[in-house]
Order: sequence, then structure tokens, then C-alpha cells
Amino acid sequence: MLKTITVDENSFSLMLMQLLDSITNHSLFKHLAGTKDSLSDGNVRYELTGDGAGTLFLIDEKSGDIHATKRLDREEKAMYILHAKVLDRTTLAELEPDTEFNIKIHDINDNEPRFAKDVFFASVPEMSEVGTSVVTITATDADDQTYGNSAKLVYSILQGQPYFSVDSENGTIKTALPGMDREVKEQYQVVIQAKDMAGQMGGLSGTTTVSITLTDVNDNSFRVTATESTEVGGAIGRIKADDPDIGRNAEMEYTIVGGHDTFNIITDQTTQEGVVIIKKRLDYETKRDYEFRVEVQNTYLDARFIHGLQFKDYATVKVTVEDVDEPPVFGRNPYIIEVHEDTAAGSFVGVVSARDPDAGNKPVKYSIDRHTDLERLFNVDSVNGTITTLKALDREMSKWHNISVVATEISTTRVPVFIKVLDVNDNAPEFAMSYDTFVCERVKAGQLIQTISAVDTDEPLVGHKFVFSISSTNPNFTIDDKEDNTANILTRRGGFSRREMSVYFLPIVISDNDYPIQSSTSTLVIRVCACDSRGNMQSCSPEVLPFSDGLTTGALVAILLCVLIVVLFAALRRQRKKEPLIISKEDVRDNVVSYNDEGGGEEDTQAFDIGTLRNPEVMDANKLRRDIIPEMLFPFRRTSPIKDNTDVRDFINGRLHENDSDPTAPPYDSLATYAYEGSGSLAESLSSLESAATEGDQDYDYLSNWGPQFKKLAEMYIGKTQELDT
Repeated sequence: MLKTITVDENSFSLMLMQLLDSITNHSLFKHLAGTKDSLSDGNVRYELTGDGAGTLFLIDEKSGDIHATKRLDREEKAMYILHAKVLDRTTLAELEPDTEFNIKIHDINDNEPRFAKDVFFASVPEMSEVGTSVVTITATDADDQTYGNSAKLVYSILQGQPYFSVDSENGTIKTALPGMDREVKEQYQVVIQAKDMAGQMGGLSGTTTVSITLTDVNDNSFRVTATESTEVGGAIGRIKADDPDIGRNAEMEYTIVGGHDTFNIITDQTTQEGVVIIKKRLDYETKRDYEFRVEVQNTYLDARFIHGLQFKDYATVKVTVEDVDEPPVFGRNPYIIEVHEDTAAGSFVGVVSARDPDAGNKPVKYSIDRHTDLERLFNVDSVNGTITTLKALDREMSKWHNISVVATEISTTRVPVFIKVLDVNDNAPEFAMSYDTFVCERVKAGQLIQTISAVDTDEPLVGHKFVFSISSTNPNFTIDDKEDNTANILTRRGGFSRREMSVYFLPIVISDNDYPIQSSTSTLVIRVCACDSRGNMQSCSPEVLPFSDGLTTGALVAILLCVLIVVLFAALRRQRKKEPLIISKEDVRDNVVSYNDEGGGEEDTQAFDIGTLRNPEVMDANKLRRDIIPEMLFPFRRTSPIKDNTDVRDFINGRLHENDSDPTAPPYDSLATYAYEGSGSLAESLSSLESAATEGDQDYDYLSNWGPQFKKLAEMYIGKTQELDT
């Protein structure tokens, strides 16, 4: 009998119950032993022979369990052939013939992919087209190729993008970027990874490095870089051809072969360079690389050398567009949104949407320019651009709201949003104007006395349609609805009398035809007047003023204004008068004003102009006093200056006389300080710097001759001198 048993590699033991089941189900064994249960009575002995028996595989002679003495490795040996015997323990007789067992080692993923080298070297010509094959590298995996995905490899590139790519199935490296220039970069290091388990998570991997060199080709090309924000007509670069000639023989002209819809080239006559300019705006997100051929030729050709020579050359110009941050772009500009009035706060209004045109496509934040929404009626969601209301809208207050929504990424852009408030019939019609209506005393029944009309601040889609009505029980007047939004007021009877009733109040109900129907009651005031035979008014009773159960707003305002005026008047009457500078205790004329500010003496020249003290003639005659409020009741009279070296006593007496005779002087005495001492004064210096050591040396009798103004001063000093003498 031949049986095959499959077991995972790295297994340490396998139970022989599978083996035992196979044996006991054999017809020969059934014949000898009867049933499987009879083999478990302890009289059976198991023996194992074959590959690795007794060394790699051991069998328990009682239970039949086979154990491996070490880990099984499929990569060392994938199959083992064993022979099992079942013997009678007592007689050692075979209970059934030998059975051959093939133990096949099941593969597990325990080997990582390996490359033949750690570093590979390859080269590719510069300026190769995208997809040009560079080199193919493969890895090997020692796991079973026929079982599962343990040896199924997937290749990927870990380093070297965006210049190169690799085929995931066969490991072929290809160019991925156009226009790779050896003069810009010559060497590239590309890291390739091979991963088993078809690249799934948990697979094992190996890596290798491929050093790729760009080989030189005679490309005769120029590379120009331009930002996508360059304005149309702007220059992005210059190219120049070499010509060893001089003068007009070296003059050249540049042209683009076949023309170009995005670029143009012009010749700088001064430098003989070709200037590349933009004809159409560049967009990095749309196209990043351009390539065109430029022809240059001499503008002057010498007829002697035309034959056999070519006075022109060609070069390739490659333009690379660089990305710049662009502001967000709104899907529409402007937005016009409609919303019904009386919409509750927080209701949906509309959505604005902007995108980042850059390749990164960064998220955009939205906000409302509050200078365009001073009343803060709207709000916009900063993430999704949803506009909602913050307050209820009233079309009668404003039919349109024009706001600006700002989209911000790194830079910002704004879009106007025009929000139209749709009408809802939420206002009742009313009189179009204030009517002055009268009825003649001798009027007849059915006489037209007034034609009325109405207005409505709402705007229905089909236009206004008003209905006028009055109470059918009114005995004095009736109404005739003309169905053109006007109505006639007619008399129901004749014989009105001012003595009986001078004024009639006629309530008129005005309704619209929109949904929901709105109506209001307006009162028409009709005066009874005396008229001539033609119906012209001659005289009426005094006009009755409108009244109400309470005070009107105008009356309340008038009362408040009156109260306010009375309060202000009383406050002004109670205002305290300003206290005078000098407070009199006895006789104000006999008091000397005391100033608490102490001067610094004669050496203090910061508080006054020393030049003025030296020459009193330059003193400002119009300088007003600061201790009183000046009142120019009389013209100011300039006093004559005192001559130099005038005696101080005469100087003071002169000033005293002038003040006594000056009608503009204040009605009280004040202390005037004169800093000018003069020279040769009998009283000597007024300064205390050179005063005598004792006050007894001073004689103050002359103060009694200065008049009543100095009486108090004389009494103080003369009396003090007498006390000292005593």
C-alpha cells in the first residue's frame, strides 16, 4: 500500500493517526485484526523504516506517533519515503504487509528574494524619450515556485523618482521624465525592491541599488526655465549662436521652425541674441515642458561664398514651466442666489465653491468680508462654503444683499455673491396717500365724493389686485370697487348737516389677492362742508385733530423736552459762581495777595527774561494780567516807559499814580512784583542778598508816604521797628 502525507516544513512532529487510519481500513488488516479498536489493546507494536527512520523520524512503538528530531526544510529535501509495519507484540508476527508512506514537505514563505548583486551599473543617453528601457534586473526566491505566492515577486522603486520607473512584473527600469540633461545632472542612484507574496503585506523583500549614468549626445540645445505667472509678452530667456565674423557679416536672425502657438523668438540687434518671449499664458498644471527648434541664419550673405556653404544652424530650446502658488478659483463669478424673505436664522441660502488650481490642490477656507455685510445677516461655512442666514430677511427693507466671499489657501481671492430676497405676501395693502375728503351739506344720494387707491410693499408675480369694501350697514356712504385697484366713495343719502355731524369716519377694508391673503382697515375722514351750487367747498367746521386712548409719541416727546429744558434751567440757576482769586477778610483794598510760589532769587533766570528786566522799554505793553479775567471795557492805555537809572521810589510812585488813575484797574489791590531795581536808589537794593545782618538797620518810615494802598504794609514794618527799638 502506498500513502502520501503532506506536512509543513519546520514541523517537529506528525501524528501517525492518519497512518493508522489508513492501515486499519485496509482489507487485509480487517481480516487479521477484525477492527481498529483491536489494535489499541496493547498487543500491537509499530516499526518504521526508510529515509531518516531512526535518525530524523522516530516512531512510538505503542502509540504509532511519528516525531521529527529537527526542523524540516523543503529547500534541503522535499520528500521522504518511509515504510511502516504493524507487528504482534508477543509473536512479532506481521499483522499486515509493509505500507510505504511518502512524506511531502509543504512549503512556507521562509526565504526572502535575493538579487545577484548589491549594486548594478547601467547607462542611458541623455534626452531619451519617456519609457526608454535602461536595464532589467531580477531577483530569485528559494521558496516553491509552484505552490502559493511564496515565490511570486513584485518589483517597485524606492528611490529615483520621478526620473525613472520599474516594471512591477519583470524588473525593467525605464526613463520616466523627459529631457533629462547630462549637463544638469549626470549620475542617478535608483533603489529597486523585490517583494514576494505578490507584494502583499507580510511578504519578504530584498533590495539592490542601480547606478545609472546619462551618456552625452550632441544635442546642441538650450534649456530655459519660466514661471507660470510670467505675463504674456514677457521674456523668459536668451540664446546665442557663435559667429566668428564681424560687422554686418555677423548679424543674425532667429526664428522658430514651423512657428509655435505658445512661444516666439525675436532678435536683439545689439547683442545678436535670440530672446524667447511668451505668446500665451503658461499653466504648470496643464503642461510643464515644451520643446521647439530654432533656426539662426545670417541676414547678409556674400554672393562670393553662397555656393557650397550654409549660413544657418539649428538648436533645440527646451522650456520648463515652474509652479507658483495661484489663488483659489471659484466655480462661478459672480454668484446669484435667491432666498425667500422671512427665512429663519440658520436657514440654507446657497453654496460657493473654489478650488486650488495648483498641483497640490490644497484645501480652501471660506469667509465673508464683513465690510460687505455690516449687519451680519449671513454666515459661510469655512470648510464647505455653505451660506446660511444669521437673521431673518425682510424684502421690504432690502431687496438685494451684495456680499463678498473670500477663499483663502496661501493667497486669497474673492467673489461677489448677489442674494435676491424673494417676496412673501406678509404685508397688507393700505391707502396710497392721505386723503382730504369732504361732503357738501346739500349733496344728493349717489354723489361721488372721493376716489381712493391702495399700495402694497409686496410684489406678487402676477401684479397687485386689491379689493375695497365697507360695511353694508353704513347708512351714509357706499363704495364702488372699480376693479382696477381704485374705488369710488359715494353718498348713500343726502341732507348732511354740520350741526348734526361735522366729521364722519369711514372704515374701509382693503385686501390683496396673493397667498396668504392680507388685509387691513384704513379710515377715511370725511368732513361736512358748506358748498356753493357747483359743489365747490366754501367753509367747513374746524378740523378734528386725531386722538387716541393714550398719548401719542409726539406728545410724549414734547413733554420730555419741556421737562428737560426746566431741569437744565434750574441747574444753571444753581451753578456756583467762581470764587475770586483774593478772599477778603476785612477790607479787600487793604489786603496783600499772598503767593505760595517761592522764587529762586536773583540767580534764578529760568522763570523770566533777564533781558526784559535790564530794559523795561521792551516789555510787552499789551500783556494781560493772569490773576483776573480781562474785560476791555475801555481802550488799553500804554504807559510811558521809565528811563534808565530812575530812582526806584519814583518808579513805584509813578506806577502807583498810574494805577490810581486807571479806570480799567480792578476794584481791589494786588501785589505787583517789579524785578527792575534801577540804580542810585535811596532805598538801596530790594534784594535780601545784601541785606544787613539785623532788621534794625532798616528804616521803613518812608512807607507811610506811599498812600492808603500801603497803609497796612507801613503799619506792619514801622510798628515792628518801634518794638525793636523799645
